Amino acid sequence: MPVLPPRLVVAGTHSGVGKTTVATGLMAALRAVGHRVAGAKVGPDFIDPGYHALATGRPSRSLDPWLSGPELVPALAGRAGDGADVLVVEGVMGMFDGSGDGTPASTADVAVALDAPVVLVVDAWAMAQSAAAVVRGFATHDPRVRLAGVVLNNVASDGHEAMLRKALAPVGIPVLGVLRRDDRLVWRERQLGLVPVAEGGPEVRSGMSVLAAVVAAGCDLAAVVGAARSGVTRVVPEVPMPEPVAGAPVRIALATGKAFSFTYPDNVEALTAAGAELVPFDPLDDAALPDGCRGLVAGGGFPEVFAEGLAENGSLLDDVRRRVVDGLVVWAECGGLLWLAGELDGRPMAGALPVTARMTDRLTLGYRSGRTTVDSPLGPTGTGVRGHEFHYSVTEPAGDALDLAGVFGAGATGFATPTLLASYLHVHLASRPDLVRAFVSACTAVSSP
Repeated sequence: MPVLPPRLVVAGTHSGVGKTTVATGLMAALRAVGHRVAGAKVGPDFIDPGYHALATGRPSRSLDPWLSGPELVPALAGRAGDGADVLVVEGVMGMFDGSGDGTPASTADVAVALDAPVVLVVDAWAMAQSAAAVVRGFATHDPRVRLAGVVLNNVASDGHEAMLRKALAPVGIPVLGVLRRDDRLVWRERQLGLVPVAEGGPEVRSGMSVLAAVVAAGCDLAAVVGAARSGVTRVVPEVPMPEPVAGAPVRIALATGKAFSFTYPDNVEALTAAGAELVPFDPLDDAALPDGCRGLVAGGGFPEVFAEGLAENGSLLDDVRRRVVDGLVVWAECGGLLWLAGELDGRPMAGALPVTARMTDRLTLGYRSGRTTVDSPLGPTGTGVRGHEFHYSVTEPAGDALDLAGVFGAGATGFATPTLLASYLHVHLASRPDLVRAFVSACTAVSSP
């Protein structure tokens, strides 16, 4: 059975306080001094884990109790921390903010599930003595949570730091780090929040080095490791994996590259366990789908940013359209849906779906659960699904293959046939081996191309 390594959760008082800067900087700084560091992220995010992977040199995992079920979070954390001597988990939103439907899915809930101490990031730019009230409130709000220390971000000066330390001393929560207001970190934070690693160039690695150095200078790394080691030893179960399907292995094309970087590592591993031989390709560069593939997985990303380049790759778009018509088994999520459309913001896409797509200024965001309304590669009509939406685009028509509901939205969406499912829904497959097996089985049933 896996054992969780020494671990800590980096939480924030609210969104935008610098959680990603602190968590990723700690990962990079600890690695630089010789630790085997692993990273994980609370919530459904794809972008922050990309930076964690760059900082640690290994995949970061998503710990999302809503998507996978709370009971699976310790096992996923065990997979994330396998072989590491410290696991740094970045929180989401404010420490106690959750899904809104009662699921124990907040950063605090994950910390409790992992028996992990918490390091609280406080944006101190406009505070002095009031910081003590904030930290005291977070330390006492939920007795299940153990606050092991504070990192003060956006500190203005030595005098400001002295005031903050004096105010916090009676609270009894150690200050593990102080980060000055720094334009280099503002740039890092902006990039971390908006731009996937796959889109970056050499400046991304150099920026990570700067971040590691700044965090190492501003934080007591020995005290941070000490906090991580203060947690109890925890044995966790293995993540359940699907059994290989009859007829496997089967080659399945996997969209990758700058435009399609949103794929959970756990999904890749689940598909592989079920018998998929995943063959990466880049929709911006490759002239055709990989040879011998009977299926296609096109996940999310930012195809709208690269719409011109995608449109110019006409030979691949023609090949995809032809192959879909011929019965290629397809699972497309969000960006993959846009790529399969007839056009995106007036630029031609694959035309495998009779829809047009366009970007808007309205964000659609939230967890969704529901059922398929027609047969699809995931199973027969009525197959249950759970996932997350995050997009500014719309398709016309919207489709009706999935009947979804959530706290912040509901309705029909998506497109499906017995060999295709394309929607905005991102699904985490660690808890759904049945969906994985159904999709891989559908691929094995396709005649060789």
